[in-house]
Amino acid sequence: MILMKGIGEYKLIGETRDDAAGECFDKAARILGLGYPGGPAIAAQAKKNIAKKNIGVTYASLPRPMMYTKDYDFSFSGLKTAVLYEFNKRSPKVRKSREYIRQMCKEIQQSIIDVLIHKTLKAAKDFRARSIILGGGVTANQELRKQFEERINKEIPDTKYLIPDTKYSTDNAAMIALAAYFHKNKKADLRLIKVDANLKI
Repeated sequence: MILMKGIGEYKLIGETRDDAAGECFDKAARILGLGYPGGPAIAAQAKKNIAKKNIGVTYASLPRPMMYTKDYDFSFSGLKTAVLYEFNKRSPKVRKSREYIRQMCKEIQQSIIDVLIHKTLKAAKDFRARSIILGGGVTANQELRKQFEERINKEIPDTKYLIPDTKYSTDNAAMIALAAYFHKNKKADLRLIKVDANLKI
């Protein structure tokens, strides 16, 4: 999570301590036997559950890791572990059932959404942010987008909600290109630029 005061004025205020949201989606999807990338696979199954509003057996209620800590950090490895434990305690028949998969996907997705929204709105209120900008692959999730908008309108309606078109909600390539655009007038010797995959913002 980045506090941005202007172009080139960034402060890191929160980050993942282990698995990021996208990694959690991928690993949870792998546990459930769904495809890769996990985010779209889980979202598709969750959508079917939401639309059908299944009535019957209710399965696990998953944790919302670090949601109420005083910082702005995230941790989703515990959620992935909770999914694994929940999955392993079910019979093979239940694990393969359409109802179980859809309910689990809905709960996994909602757990991640709850944490991301709560932490982001907490930061926005604490720093009196004028806008909230979403970016990255997880923000392609339509339920996340919808719930973010609802909560912002309800809790901090004067805060602008800025989110790119879904086709730009992918990996960091689009964001890097945009950052480069705003720095296009700065001269740099390309021969002196070194690659650093762990470069901080």
